Formats: sequence, structure tokens, C-alpha cells
Amino acid sequence: MPARRFPSPEFPAVSSRLSRACLCLLLLSAVPAQAEPSVSPAVRRWIATVVTRIGEAGQSSTPARAGTVEIRLRVAADGSLRDVAIERGSGSAELDARILAAARAAAPFGPPPRALLTEDGTTELSFPVHLSSKR
Repeated sequence: MPARRFPSPEFPAVSSRLSRACLCLLLLSAVPAQAEPSVSPAVRRWIATVVTRIGEAGQSSTPARAGTVEIRLRVAADGSLRDVAIERGSGSAELDARILAAARAAAPFGPPPRALLTEDGTTELSFPVHLSSKR
């Protein structure tokens, strides 16, 4: 018997502030448990600031289409952006380019907490960024 497919429910648009808060919680839940049993408030604030600034930079003008792009950032100890790359694209080269541009525009960030820095003095983050089309 073939598997039954159910249509995905349509949800009303959620405010961008709530979306960012949910995204931050999702991101923070992905912090490796073996690195530290609990995530410090400073780490939470810094990550939330990075995610929020990129989301706001991406929404600064009306996107041609909505979508989600997973990006990977490498940030130096001074908060400068060393590298940004697409981990998983949206299927739209235009939207992917907008997200990369938003990440570059949002930088520099504040210096990351020491707990996040690797031996080479950088930290890497990977998270989804969602842009919604404004109507």
C-alpha cells in the first residue's frame, strides 16, 4: 500500500520578531552539549545578535521571493566576518545571493565570547535564514 501524503498546513505569517526568536532558540539548541553543559548568557546574546542582524539586513528591502537558506559563517575574534558560504540553498540563485549579501552587510559583529573561539581565533556558526516576501 503506497504511503499516504498529507498536504502541509498553511500557517499565517508570524511576526519577524517572533520568527527570529524561534530561530535563535533552534540555533541555541544545536550548540554541542559536549562543549559545555550549559550555554552562557553571553554566548546566547552574541549568537542571537548575529542571527538577528543578518535577518534584518536581508529584510531591508522586499525580496523577490520568500525562502530559507542555511548559511555558514566564520567570524574572527575581533568580530569581523572571515567567510560566509551557503550550506543549503533555497533553489533560487537570487535569494541565495541576497542572504550572502545580508551576512556581509551585517558584519562586523561584536567580538565572540572566548568560549566560542577555536585555536585559530575564529568561531563558526551554521544556521538557517528565512526571508519572507512583503506584500
